[in-house]
Amino acid sequence: MQTKVLDTAAGLADRIRSRSADRQIIGIAGPPGTGKSTLAGRLSEQLGDESVVVPMDGFHLATPIIDGTPLRDRKGAIDTFDVGGFLSLLERLRRNDEDVIYAPAYRRGLEEPIAASIAIASSVKYVLVEGNYLLATEGRWSKVRTCLDVAWFVETAPETRIPRLIERHIASGMDPAAAEAWANAPDETNARFIESTKAGGDLIIHWSA
Repeated sequence: MQTKVLDTAAGLADRIRSRSADRQIIGIAGPPGTGKSTLAGRLSEQLGDESVVVPMDGFHLATPIIDGTPLRDRKGAIDTFDVGGFLSLLERLRRNDEDVIYAPAYRRGLEEPIAASIAIASSVKYVLVEGNYLLATEGRWSKVRTCLDVAWFVETAPETRIPRLIERHIASGMDPAAAEAWANAPDETNARFIESTKAGGDLIIHWSA
């Protein structure tokens, strides 16, 4: 049964520890600007060296792939990610039969994925996977949820989330008008789609940090 909670990172870390498993893959989903990355980072701090954060953003299609195509104006939409690569990584993490698995990260400012940036040793117990489309059911995306032991959906009020996105875009080099336009158009289109997937989560977290 899906539960709604307002909780701290410490309380959520206790939820994770209460589950018995050699390795847990925890999915943290939600629209852009909800604070998924911040929450995942704070959970990792609580869980210590036994944890690692793996962002889905590392599977953004690189700029040379999408430049000159309609995808460029929808960067961040579900079809601007390499779902096959992401799913392959999750399946390898699920099997956990390699000494170390390397995952890509996404470099803000550069706005590009960087290969082999995150090392996940076989001894890591808690893998915190965060991203927009973890609960999507379209095509191969539906297999992502089967790789997660538990999935949480993060909700943040639009009046907090949208200004946060505008600030992020400005910090990445957009002028303020372009940043506001992007946050209220492509980002919001994606947010509405992502919101429609939240029924696939085990827990809905109200988060304002």
